[in-house]
Amino acid sequence: MSTLIPPHGGKGLTVCLLEGAELAAEKEKAKGLKQVPISPRVKGDLIMIGIGGFSPLTGFMTKADWKGVCDDFLLSDGTFWPVPVTLDVSKEDADAVEVGQEIALFDPEGQEIMATMKVTEKYAMTEAEKRYECEKIFMGEGTKTTEEFWKVAEEDHPGVQMVMKQKGYNLAGPVKVLSEGEYPTRYAGIYMRPAESRKIFEERGWSEIAALQLRNPMHRSHEYLCKIAVEVCDGVFIHSLVGNLKPGDIPAKVRVKCIDALVKNYFVEKFVLQGGYPLDMRYAGPREALLHATFRQNYGCSRMIIGRDHAGVGDFYGMFEAQTIFDKIPKPAEPGKALLCTPLKIDWTFYCHKCDGMASLRTCPHGKEDRVLLSGTMLRKLLSEGGEIPDHFGRDEVLEILREYYQGLTEKVEIKLHGAATGQ
Repeated sequence: MSTLIPPHGGKGLTVCLLEGAELAAEKEKAKGLKQVPISPRVKGDLIMIGIGGFSPLTGFMTKADWKGVCDDFLLSDGTFWPVPVTLDVSKEDADAVEVGQEIALFDPEGQEIMATMKVTEKYAMTEAEKRYECEKIFMGEGTKTTEEFWKVAEEDHPGVQMVMKQKGYNLAGPVKVLSEGEYPTRYAGIYMRPAESRKIFEERGWSEIAALQLRNPMHRSHEYLCKIAVEVCDGVFIHSLVGNLKPGDIPAKVRVKCIDALVKNYFVEKFVLQGGYPLDMRYAGPREALLHATFRQNYGCSRMIIGRDHAGVGDFYGMFEAQTIFDKIPKPAEPGKALLCTPLKIDWTFYCHKCDGMASLRTCPHGKEDRVLLSGTMLRKLLSEGGEIPDHFGRDEVLEILREYYQGLTEKVEIKLHGAATGQ
């Protein structure tokens, strides 16, 4: 019997990815269905539904699910869920689809039918409803009022921009997933299904596993977070986003190479596993921290490392709002419906010259002038502009990989700094 944490939702891994003869038959049927184009974000969500990463979801959310998630962190059946997972379509496509109809979900970039879907509901998403979703999902302690939020959100928050650009209708219904897109080949050895990570954890005899979320290159603070987790858990799952990021962020292949260098040179490898998952970042701060914990539970992780400004962007969120939100979410009593993956809360970490090592605000008594207080955003800015990297911020092996990447860029993206990036 497995000693791993059970998948979220109480139904095991709800895998909607077809295989074998069933896959071949559904692909053939899909050729005759109306094709509806999907966005890159929807594609990532669809793959996660397919591989069981979004268990217990088996399709895209109804309006009742959408509202329940926005208002109460709950699906309409009472299961905890922190962010909407919806399929947006144009009015033209919505008008051409009837409830009860089967459709094919088409990826225009990859020129591939990704799934079939039986439409159980279609509903309009007005501008006011999109704004409502943004306020519920993206507004944090960094902006105290809705007026203050909207003054900056549409220009500076990529998650808000993504929602506001969504088409005017949503389709809901269960899916049969036909493809994982380019991920199994482009990220061979890194991209991983929940069933695969769970199998490895069981083979290693792990039961308490902490997940580290990464969208930036792994620097000394990330390394320190992992090593704290290794001390109190059986192992650490370094789990990188390999979907789309915002302009200026570092591509997944470069980040994976950096992690490889760190694990090889600075970790006991048998206590670390590296993997990748196919989502786009939502930059939803606290809500996204909850999403990260939810799908890491499906991957077999019992703890989610939550440090400073987890999944944040700009100054929209409080430094530790992604930690405190775990104490405020509903805890459904029905078995399986509550979030079971718990946060491993770690304070702001840094290198301290006087301590002569990595430390945190809980362990270091010294002043700011003694600390290397930087972030992944600052690192990207310094590398992009050819600036000098402060001593002890990153490992030499990692900085060499990053410098090589930035030297090869023909176009540079301006990287904006915010309070968390500068230690303010």
